[in-house]
Order: sequence, then C-alpha cells, then structure tokens
Amino acid sequence: MISKWNYLPLTDDMKQIKEQLSSELGISPVICELLALRGVRNAADAQNFFYPQLSDLHDPFLMDGMDKAVKRLDSAIGQKEKILVYGDYDVDGTTAVALVYKYLRPFCFGMEYYIPDRYEEGYGISRKSIDYAADNGFKLIIALDCGIKAVDKVAYAKSKGIDFIICDHHVPDKELPAAVAILNPKLKDSSYPYPELSGCGVGFKFMQGFARNNGIDEAATLYPLLDFVALSIASDIVPITGENRILAYHGLKRMNEKPSFGLKGIINICGLQNRQITTTDIVFKIGPRINASGRMEQGKEAVDLLLSHNLEEAKERSKNINQYNEERKALDKSITHEANTILDSIDDFDKRKSIVIYNRDWKRGIIGIVASRLTELYYKPSVVLAFSNGIVTGSARSVQGFDVYKAIESCKDLLESFGGHTYAAGLSLKEENVDIFRKRFEEYVSENISNSQTTPQIDIDSVISFGDITADFRKKLQEFAPFGPGNAKPVFATHNVKTYKESKLVGKENRHIKMEMIDNGSASIMSGIAFGKSDIFESIKTDMPFDICYTIEEMTFNNKTPHYTNKKSIMQLSIKDIVTDTNDNCSD
Repeated sequence: MISKWNYLPLTDDMKQIKEQLSSELGISPVICELLALRGVRNAADAQNFFYPQLSDLHDPFLMDGMDKAVKRLDSAIGQKEKILVYGDYDVDGTTAVALVYKYLRPFCFGMEYYIPDRYEEGYGISRKSIDYAADNGFKLIIALDCGIKAVDKVAYAKSKGIDFIICDHHVPDKELPAAVAILNPKLKDSSYPYPELSGCGVGFKFMQGFARNNGIDEAATLYPLLDFVALSIASDIVPITGENRILAYHGLKRMNEKPSFGLKGIINICGLQNRQITTTDIVFKIGPRINASGRMEQGKEAVDLLLSHNLEEAKERSKNINQYNEERKALDKSITHEANTILDSIDDFDKRKSIVIYNRDWKRGIIGIVASRLTELYYKPSVVLAFSNGIVTGSARSVQGFDVYKAIESCKDLLESFGGHTYAAGLSLKEENVDIFRKRFEEYVSENISNSQTTPQIDIDSVISFGDITADFRKKLQEFAPFGPGNAKPVFATHNVKTYKESKLVGKENRHIKMEMIDNGSASIMSGIAFGKSDIFESIKTDMPFDICYTIEEMTFNNKTPHYTNKKSIMQLSIKDIVTDTNDNCSD
C-alpha cells in the first residue's frame, strides 16, 4: 500500500522557539525543531523533557477517590481482612496485579491475586471470582485495569459483604459501580491533571497514595517496581507524554539496570541480555510473551513469572511462557490467512470502509492480534469476532485518527458489553446480531471517517542531509526516548539519494533490501535496511536518485566487566518508504 508523506509544518511560533532553543542550548537546529514539534517552548521545558524527574509526578491525592481508597485499604490492613488483588489477563492487568500484590504483601495479613480465565470467565469482573472471594473469606477486592463498567458484579459482591476498590483507565459509562472508591483519571469532571495513565499506572498511584498516607519511603519501596509500570505503558500503547513519560523513563532505567527476577528471565529468553532495552523491545518481544500466557492458557502464569523469587524460577517460568508465544504465533499466522481468504471473496470489499469478520472456530485470545494485522494491511477499522461460551466476542483496532470506541458505542443497543480506547476496544454480542452489527458499524465508519484517515500516512519530522547525522546529533536524538504515542521516534527524509555500493536482497524470501547510500548534500555514506521493499529493488539499482524517509536506529550493547560498563552502539537507517519518482512524495 502506497503511503502519503506528510511533512510536519512549523508554525511561526514554533520557528521562533526553534531559533531561541538553538541559541540557548547550543545544539543542532534540527534537534530544536523536533523539540518545538513536541510542545517544548523553552530551555526549562527541554531540560524536563530530556531528564524527567520523579519529583515531578503528580500528587496521588489529586485523583478523585484516592482518600476513600487509601482509607479503606488502611482499614482492611488494620482489621487483618483478607484482600484479593484482581486484574485483567493482558500485560497491563498482570503488571498491575504484580505491582500492587508485591508492594502490599509485607503489610497484609492474608492476600491473594486472581486473574480470570479468558475462555471461562471472559473480560472484566466475573461472578466466579466473587464467589471464590466469598467462599474464602475475602472482604476487599482491589480491581486493576478493569471494573469501571461492572455495575451488576460490584452489586453482587456487595450482597455477599465484599467491598471493591476499582483502579481502571478505560472510558466509563454514565452509571458507575457502587464501589467503595473508584480511581480512574478518565472519570467525568475528573480533577486529575493527567488522564492517560495505564491501568498499572493507576495502581502505582494508588500505592503511592498509600505510602504517603502511612509515611513509607516510596523511593526505597515503590520506585523499584517501576519496571512493571514501564512494561505496561509500552505494551498498552498509551501516550508517552507527561506523567507517563516520567514513569516510562525511570521504569526503563530500572529494567536496564536492575530488573525484577521475572523480567530478567523474559529478557534473557528474548535474547536481550547485555543490550539497552527500549520501548520497541517491549512492544515486539517482551510484551507479546507476557500476553501469550493469557491468550493461550492462564494469565495468572504471567503474574507468577513477574513475582518470581529467584532467577532460576524465573528462567523456568519464562520457558513455559515462551512456548505459549510460539503456539500463539502459529495460530496468529493461520487465522490471519483464513481471514484474508474470507476478505478476498467479498465482491465489494474495496468499497467498504471497515472490516467486520466472524468465524465460530477462531481462538478468542488471538483475535486482537488478527484485528491489528488486518488494520495494518488494509488500513480500515477492523473488528474480528469469535464464538466462546455461548456468546460472540470481538476485538477492534483502528487507523490513525479514527475513534473505534465511538463507532462501537454507536451500536451499543446490539451489544452485551463493550469497552476500550480510541484505537483498541473489545465487545460481546449475541450471534444473531452479528450481521446487523456489521451493517451498522460500516454505516457509522462510512459517515464519520475522513479521506485522510483511509490512506496510510507517514509524518516527516524534518528534511535533513546525511551530513546532519553527526555523533553529537545521534547522542541528543537518543535522549528523546522513550518513544511511543505522543512522542514517536522522529522520522527524517533525505532527498536525491543514490546507492553507493551494490545493494542486496536479504532476509527470509529475500523480502528486504540492505543498502549503502550517499546523498547530494554531503560526502557521508549511510547504511540502511528497507523491510519488505523488495518490489522496488530493481528501481534503486539504477543511477537515478530517489527519496527516502527513515528513522535512525541505534542498537546499544552493554559490555560489562567487573569494573565498568562500556556501551557500544551500532547505527543504521530503518527505511520506512522509498520514492523513486521524486516528484510524488509530498502530501497535499
């Protein structure tokens, strides 16, 4: 699919800021341009951006309900009540459960954690878990990364003498559960300054409130758990801005310097030991393995891993979870192939603005990944549905700029339940409603999606020459990390590039191009790789110039000795797109 290049413009105000920053900081004007595009306005902002401080985290008691939540937790601990820590089966939920359980364990008389079975209990709070809590004498359930829509379930728990504290970050309905306290920065009229926390992030703020209320040193007891928070932020694809940037920055630092035993086990099995771990490593390697436990078997196994008491235990648990991931990948490939076959048979597929696809036999835990694949391949909001325990359940994914949650909400009269975010959501419905849901969803998308949202677009941060990519430039660029939504890795364009030496096809089925290039603006030679671009291989072998857009990738290795750590970096350009007709690479 051909992508449109969108050159991000600098406003007059941004141009002034760029010049001022360049003068005050004495760094590359291109770096200052990137800062201005990210909302940095002065040297003090730049300092906070490059070096986030934990002291700048918001007061947890600014979150509505925090006083009530901490008071109820204090009471439970003081009365030696049994507490059940409950969470979703994905990375965000399991990290949240691991963090809260690990932090509270030294203070509690009786505490367990509970992750629902995806296939038997489904998403959110289950009646089975409440019955388990009642039968085993639990008086308080702390729900993490779920619960904001569990009105009936919380009422059922209350009838059995069980209180709920809900820590969630999903969009709430008008009616809220009758919990003792609800912590959710997305509540209507919320006074909390930052609404984009992950579910684990909300759990972290709850523990921060508990620590401050009880005079506990949070730096010594809570900050060591920030590696869990960083894992949740990167995996749940929440914006890495504001408070999330602070948490992710220090969580990654912890993950690289002194990770928990459980994370160290996964890091080793991913082959990431002695490497500087980034958000990209979490998204593509660590996160999918943690997720695979809940997709294929029991999400509880992911919490068991994260809470490992030693490295040997962690290594053994990591092997099991890695095997689940291998099985997940095979199923993912099979179901995606089946989905594409179905779509190929639809006569008017090219005219449709959305995808809603259903197969009774697909494994429920894989459909979210398949929805992501279809969205990426066809660039349409996609819903993939499967049948489980007498109900059709689905996962939805969206394209840049289109709110799939609102699209699903427009069909809520057809649904049994739904929830999620702008770009990812879940739903359930009766089988007889699938066809009408498909029709209604398509109608909503057709009426509300813009033309620009139906074409993949690459935002270009800056046009540079290879000569701009100096050692100092690369070093400063690394300080823009951690990358993610709201702070994407900068994409650069260089025009009139030629191959310097013979390029070659590499990788499985020779699908990628390994190249060395030179541009007209400098004598610098750059190496790069263009993934999946083998179809234009013959075009770039000519003497005709072409344009490229790319990110600058640094692979950093830690060469550890008994006395010091020496970091070694290897740099190459990761080429996102190549335009051989240099008059056809601009957005309107």
